[in-house]
Amino acid sequence: MKELLQVENLTVAYGQVLALKGVTLTVGAAEAVALVGANGAGKSTLFKSIVGFLRPRSGRLSFLGRDMSGVGPERRARLGLGYAPEGRRVFPGLTVRENLLLAARSGPIDETRLRWIFGLFPALEKFWPRAAGVLSGGQKQMLSIARAIIEPRKLFLIDEPTKGLAPAIIANMIAAFRELKKSADTTILVVEQNFLFAKSLGDAVAVMDNGRIVHTGAMAELAEDRDLQHRLLGLHLDQHQ
Repeated sequence: MKELLQVENLTVAYGQVLALKGVTLTVGAAEAVALVGANGAGKSTLFKSIVGFLRPRSGRLSFLGRDMSGVGPERRARLGLGYAPEGRRVFPGLTVRENLLLAARSGPIDETRLRWIFGLFPALEKFWPRAAGVLSGGQKQMLSIARAIIEPRKLFLIDEPTKGLAPAIIANMIAAFRELKKSADTTILVVEQNFLFAKSLGDAVAVMDNGRIVHTGAMAELAEDRDLQHRLLGLHLDQHQ
């Protein structure tokens, strides 16, 4: 499997507090990797480091075989990184259409891809001329993800796509991400607390704890090993199957 993203011994600090402590992670091309762990484990910090919003204290990060040291977020996006941050970050005063137009960096929106996105998230077509600020929480999350995938990317980083969503919306998200995963040459790295979502999507899984990667492996193995789930994630298994 061709390596798309390599994180090697990455250390990141907020002041004197180490948030990442020698993180090493490899993501292969055309695979879906779920990054799981408790709140505060360092998952979002790792994402921000990959995207280029945080500068590591030490370590190395490479994308498509290129060292990303000194490469800013805009350039990383142009190289093929798509990012949907946690928190449904959209422009509330702009319409759904205007939000997606801003995200289409290379020019006009590709109509074929737009129709595909409407197939994933029909509510966005329904509310196309409406201000994003009037959307429900689930609809804003759909728009946030649509902004990240409006153009083809080599790697999509999606942070907490189901956080705070109702079960029916989560089921919609699972279906949408399965369709995204089918796209040619699509690689996904997703931070997710909902283990049902994570195991439905991930080919591989990486578990973080206290700023470190403490487990990597096939998602199928973790999904089948309840003792390992409990040890790594503390899951109440009857609620997460």
